[in-house]
Amino acid sequence: MRKSILIAIIFPLLSFGQANKLLRQGLKSTNFNEQIELFTQVIKLEPKNLDAYFYRGLAKYNLGEYTSAILDYTNVIFYKPDADTYYNRGNSKFALEDYVGAKEDYTKALELNNRLIDAIYNLALANVYLGEFSEAIVHFDKITNLFPGDANVYNQKGMAYMELKNYKEAFNNFTNSILLNPNTNAFYTRGIALLSINYYKEAKADFYKAIELDKNNSPCYFYAGVTNLFLGEFVPAVTAFTESIKFDALDFDAYLGLAMAQYKANDKIQAKINFQKAKSIISPNASNTDSMDVFNNTYWYKNQSFYFNDMFKELNAL
Repeated sequence: MRKSILIAIIFPLLSFGQANKLLRQGLKSTNFNEQIELFTQVIKLEPKNLDAYFYRGLAKYNLGEYTSAILDYTNVIFYKPDADTYYNRGNSKFALEDYVGAKEDYTKALELNNRLIDAIYNLALANVYLGEFSEAIVHFDKITNLFPGDANVYNQKGMAYMELKNYKEAFNNFTNSILLNPNTNAFYTRGIALLSINYYKEAKADFYKAIELDKNNSPCYFYAGVTNLFLGEFVPAVTAFTESIKFDALDFDAYLGLAMAQYKANDKIQAKINFQKAKSIISPNASNTDSMDVFNNTYWYKNQSFYFNDMFKELNAL
């Protein structure tokens, strides 16, 4: 009788020690599959070991097993909800493009810890993906108020203002981003803002500065071509659009820009060739490509319709 009691007392202690040993091994491991295996063993020994569920969820997330990670985080939240677990479950939902669910989890995380900066930032991104740009700006503002030196947040806030067509505030935020970190993306995004309000000369300067910082920033060549075209600098526009096509031989917007620049430069033979090339890329099987509606998904049709309408008539008549 005493022997059986002794065994009953010792067994849980051994189980507890073994579980802790496996948990420590898992935390030391850099192999996510090994981590999952070790944390699973811990859970078998201690079905309510919340640390094992949490860290197994992290390992699964790192392997792209987002749905399974959500289940592990949910186990933790069921017994002992905390900000970090809500935040990480939100990240898994975000990765699955469940932006509503991610938003809910980031909000819960901030209710438990309102200074969890990563949750504020990711909540703002969820707002952006849900088209809630004003809400996103409120959250980006919280971060810039706490950490005014984060260039990326100013850049993201600038893009949110762009969606609201508040180009002045977008420009101000992009400028702040450039002052803090003058990289290629910062100049590119400010160039887009300037282009949107028809500041072609200033936009062109930003696009070429972005190219100077990174010659592989391919969108900059296209937009440099756009600004050159609108400034009446047709030869540089031809050069810029040609460079853009080198990055993407099926870029119909660049071919259209090239055709318009060549037409304006009085090279009508090449203009016709590139206009036809653009049409063949957009509608390779269409019997009638003489309608302007063929181009309704192009940059030119959507953003520069007045200019493109006039140029379409000229190019179509070649």
